Amino acid sequence: MSIAEATEGKTTELKIVKDATCTFCGCVCDDMELTVEGNKITKAKNACVLGKAWFFNHHIEDRPEATIEGEPVPFEEAVERAAEILTSATYPITYGLSDTTSESQRVAIAITDWIGGTIDTTTSVCHGPSGMAFQGVGEVTCSLGEVKNRADFLLFWGGNPAESHPRHFTRYSLMPKGQFVPNGRKDRTAVLIDVRKTKSAKAMDIFLQIKPRSDFELAWAMRGLAAGIDIDPDIEQITGIPLKTLKDVVERMKAAKFGVILFGMGLTMTRGKHLNSEAVLALARDLNKYTRFTAKPMRGHGNVTGADNIVSWSTGYPFGVSLTRGYPRFNPGEFTSSDTLARGEADAALIIASDPMSNFSNPARQHLAKIPSVVLDPKLSETAKVATVAFTTATYGINTSGTVYRMDDIPIPLRPAFESPYRSDEEVLKAIETRIREKQLAASAGG
Repeated sequence: MSIAEATEGKTTELKIVKDATCTFCGCVCDDMELTVEGNKITKAKNACVLGKAWFFNHHIEDRPEATIEGEPVPFEEAVERAAEILTSATYPITYGLSDTTSESQRVAIAITDWIGGTIDTTTSVCHGPSGMAFQGVGEVTCSLGEVKNRADFLLFWGGNPAESHPRHFTRYSLMPKGQFVPNGRKDRTAVLIDVRKTKSAKAMDIFLQIKPRSDFELAWAMRGLAAGIDIDPDIEQITGIPLKTLKDVVERMKAAKFGVILFGMGLTMTRGKHLNSEAVLALARDLNKYTRFTAKPMRGHGNVTGADNIVSWSTGYPFGVSLTRGYPRFNPGEFTSSDTLARGEADAALIIASDPMSNFSNPARQHLAKIPSVVLDPKLSETAKVATVAFTTATYGINTSGTVYRMDDIPIPLRPAFESPYRSDEEVLKAIETRIREKQLAASAGG
């Protein structure tokens, strides 16, 4: 059905959607007030510049609901072909999940279990090292509400929230007045550690510009200083930060009433990776000997935190999970999608709300283009263009209800602005799962 057919005879209605949720980034701000005229959002009160771009630029694609080899087909035919591809594969992979609802994520895991595949999320190419570090060190955690109401010391490490999460400063961390920080920004000390001076540096009290690839050494030195251990003065040559400055920052951290480290991909995706995350998480843990300190990753995609949560409580692991033996196995590098594709191991793919053809390595992209794939996406992404079976779906948050997780692991409900003529990811996945289950049960009965 085309957009023209779906909207024929309908008059443009004006409505207000209060307490809507923006799913663009991990802040998942749920205080939007959207003005909707027909199938277009014309006003987005409280939205940041990224949120406004997300809402205002959204439009329903005029595309077939389903295609096989690029040719339009009935939905049921596409579901049948998708089920055939996934059930006949020897090493199928499921990837993506960060820009869809938690309800859809649950169905995707069930499909992967039925077909004996591996399931992976975009976490594996962003905060995957943090997920590994949590298992090794643990996490002293808190909600963003606690940050707002309690934190008098903020350390941002390897991130640029002023541009990547514009409302984080104003709604959750730096600026808002809280119960125990009634004066807001005046009651807080803010520090940024990064390899370059970004826009976020302008909002800080202290900016530490470290040498690239020295995050681990800096975090380990800070752990030593917090414990009262003498640190070799050569740390200045290694990290670019004077030892005197480092001592001052650590003493401020120990003197804080409630501190929090908020770290980004500048920490997790540089040399050291999960060891960097482990060092920072251990630093936060160590500081609890003197005060209350927590650490949280700054998550990017709207529901990437939900993907981690749903995969974790379904399988025991956050990403890169193999179900090929009938039970979960976790091994990043072996079962993560970018690696299984690059090595040419995967022989079928189910891609949900992601575009690996735009950001995976060249060997991985070349192999993905060769194997049969099933892609669910509201837009005609590069991955959808090479898909064997492609489904055009409704956009979560704007067109569909459901649940997403904020970056602090808090579940947030979605209040859609207007309906889409296309099915949601959950509806499409449920249809595929039903057909796969029927095929598997029939095969078992026949055997």
